[in-house]
Amino acid sequence: MSDVKVERKESLSREEAAMWLSLLSKAFTAGHHAELPFGSSSVRLYIPDHVRAEIEVEVEGDEVEVEVEFKWSMVDHEASPAMAEMPVPPVKARQGNGTRRAPRSSKTAKR
Repeated sequence: MSDVKVERKESLSREEAAMWLSLLSKAFTAGHHAELPFGSSSVRLYIPDHVRAEIEVEVEGDEVEVEVEFKWSMVDHEASPAMAEMPVPPVKARQGNGTRRAPRSSKTAKR
């Protein structure tokens, strides 16, 4: 299978953003296969019982960036039992110094 990356950026109202997050939440709650709207089309994904998650909050000047990322293997539909027992690391707040990081090369879009 070839690598695929789809990305969409748009301006949303707070209510529209909440609706998008709600759809994503319902897809995770329903489990296994989920169809998420993506512009005028949709993306169908297999969602396993366990995923890796990352959340990042960055404040630089008057701009706030929140990134939420979920990752899982498409090869192994069974998560290892050890993964479910991994402790959740504490969230650390950090203030930016006004400089931007180099863009990530292998991450998918999170916006």
